[in-house]
Amino acid sequence: VVDSTALPEQVAGDAVASAFQSAGQRCSALRLLIVQEDVAEAMIGMIAGAMAELKVGDPADLATDVGPIIDAEACAGIKSAMAEARAAGWVIAESTDVAGAPMGGHFVAPTMIRVPTIANVSREIFGPVLHVVTFAAEELDAVIDAVNASGYGLTLGLHSRIDAVAAHVAARARVGNIYVNRNQIGAVVGVQPFG
Repeated sequence: VVDSTALPEQVAGDAVASAFQSAGQRCSALRLLIVQEDVAEAMIGMIAGAMAELKVGDPADLATDVGPIIDAEACAGIKSAMAEARAAGWVIAESTDVAGAPMGGHFVAPTMIRVPTIANVSREIFGPVLHVVTFAAEELDAVIDAVNASGYGLTLGLHSRIDAVAAHVAARARVGNIYVNRNQIGAVVGVQPFG
């Protein structure tokens, strides 16, 4: 969840890391970015710009940012979901640099999909796919209620420079971990409480 006080460069970096590192195949990966409409276009544009710089390919190559999907079945499922989103006109950005991807591998270009509502994200796509939805400032409680109703809740990230907003979201959200003003894929298993 990103409000209008968030730092755009920090949001872009954290969103790209959280959604696309490990090809989006982490249990805590960012699946849904919820941005206050007052700053949404600039935030989305900055994230799209960062996505355009991502290199998809062999993870043994140090220039690679996004490696392969775990197997052919998972790759096909992700590509099918992306085709549905494309048919609906929801794909708004897609990394096109897959030149470094070895032939025969299971690679998916990082993709950003803009959906009308949180409810449109009814299943988790376990790959490099980021859904985006916007909200009006006065709808923050409704946003958290919709997240709570989604059936997902391992991690929640919040970008806001207002402590009261962070405290309010933390009190209202029913999730395992809440990260404030950072990426959401950094829990150290066995060291930090998680899940």
